[in-house]
Amino acid sequence: MKGQWINGWHKINFAIGLVGMIYRHKLRKASRNVEKAQEKTLRGILEYAKDTVYGREHDFEGILKAKTAPELFKAYAEKVKMSDYEDFRPYINRHMHGESDILFPGKPKMYATTSGTTSEPKWIPITHKYFKDVYGVMNKTWLDSLIRCNKHAFAGGVVTIVGKAIEGYAPDGTVYGSVSGVSFTNCPDFVKVAYTSPAEVFEIKDYRARYYTIMRFGIEYNSTVLITANPSTIVEMQNNVNEFYDDYVKDIENGTLKADLDIPEHVREALKSRMTPNPARAKELRELKEQFGTVLPKHYWPDMAVVNTWHCGNTKIYMDKIRGAFPETTKFPEFGYFASECRAGLVLNEGDDTTLFAHMHYFEFIREEDIDNPNPEFLPLSKLELGKRYCMYVTTCSGLYRYNMNDLIVVTGFNGTIPTIQFVQKVNGIVTLTGEKLHERQFIKAVHEAEQETKMATKFFIGFADPEYSGYHFYYEFADQATSQAQAEEFTKVVDAHLKTINIEYDAKRASFRVKDPVTHRLQENAFEKFKAECISEGARDGQFKLMLLLLKDQKRWPKFDKLVID
Repeated sequence: MKGQWINGWHKINFAIGLVGMIYRHKLRKASRNVEKAQEKTLRGILEYAKDTVYGREHDFEGILKAKTAPELFKAYAEKVKMSDYEDFRPYINRHMHGESDILFPGKPKMYATTSGTTSEPKWIPITHKYFKDVYGVMNKTWLDSLIRCNKHAFAGGVVTIVGKAIEGYAPDGTVYGSVSGVSFTNCPDFVKVAYTSPAEVFEIKDYRARYYTIMRFGIEYNSTVLITANPSTIVEMQNNVNEFYDDYVKDIENGTLKADLDIPEHVREALKSRMTPNPARAKELRELKEQFGTVLPKHYWPDMAVVNTWHCGNTKIYMDKIRGAFPETTKFPEFGYFASECRAGLVLNEGDDTTLFAHMHYFEFIREEDIDNPNPEFLPLSKLELGKRYCMYVTTCSGLYRYNMNDLIVVTGFNGTIPTIQFVQKVNGIVTLTGEKLHERQFIKAVHEAEQETKMATKFFIGFADPEYSGYHFYYEFADQATSQAQAEEFTKVVDAHLKTINIEYDAKRASFRVKDPVTHRLQENAFEKFKAECISEGARDGQFKLMLLLLKDQKRWPKFDKLVID
């Protein structure tokens, strides 16, 4: 398998590098004076949207009359309030039902759907301008960064895991789906030829069948790049390898795809042309199992050059699980700060630091200590300090203005005058393990709905997200202290079912095994009062005492509740 390179990979490197050089030059130009770059960016967005409904309501034309960058930033902050998705939902609904020129000129190219803070998902509009001028440019720069990380990145197969490009249609017929899926289909043709699986694979709903298909094709090739946003996906892919390795080998040997997998017929048809008997590769794979027993990526992908995935925030737990399974020469560049709302920047080397693209988005920040302040000071990108933490707000040419990302970031350095950042965690009642973005109010709603359904009342409850387990711990103080552990676990199953209905991302992550079954704990009587008393004895102020009901597992609060669990 060693040395089986794709023909012409040097030419692929040259083509990607040439385009990447052009866009890196534009970034370097912006990095010389970040305030000037941000002024130009904000003016461009306001000019683009000034004749829309939102632009007229918020006097974009008047804001543009500001003479200097500070005057422009100040006028913008005065005329446009900081917002979350629910502030934009009425405008987006008008677009979804066929109206044009509401948040941006014309209508969107597509919508990206993701979980919101309510049971209604967020529909994030992606304009034609944003897709071309931001995603288009950044994708090319990103591909160049992978080659700079390891020149052999595109010498072999490319295994990538993305969402389904088209999941459905808005009322007016505009598609909605995964931005990663659309980007997958819009990569340059000379990159597409290296994909080990076609786009149809990501239409497979059954995740065990999807992982099987991705890995059956990926293992057949001398793959040199693995791309997936979340490393928990890689963990599940290897679990699939451990379960079905012998079946992969048979399929590769015979040029087939396991018949009992839940795969739509049109997907099987699309894959037929890619499947021919490969007994030589099957023989290699059998020998690997005989030699190593448990076959890992470093065995079946000995030339793996780059694994591009997240490893900041909670995802570090998963990275620690998988890093040693790959060849020692594999590079692990951070995937970078990427959300449905925007791709704010890129990691331009092998490290973990995202360079914010100041020439494509307008950014504002609130200091961590001011997050709960009703009148916080908003800081421009040029005022950020090394090592400090901030909550980020973005303005884009896709109709989001002073939009609260609900993300805590830390400044790690500077690329010229542009700050580099790392994601720390979600804020404002949102927790996430693998991208599900579960909100406290969603958890509260699910428990109350479970109470109504089961007729089991709780006096108190709290949930902890556990990155090491890759799942949630739910603690309940039931009104009836005689409630058994078995009854409590049935209650959790109902809560879990309601969470899947309320939060589409939670449903997807549970279905793909990236979020495990929640663990149930019964609490002693008066558990909250006992917890509060212990906190006050340690110095907490009674008058200011408050507790969120959905938290990341920590060493401050979680052990206190663990002590209150009924054995």
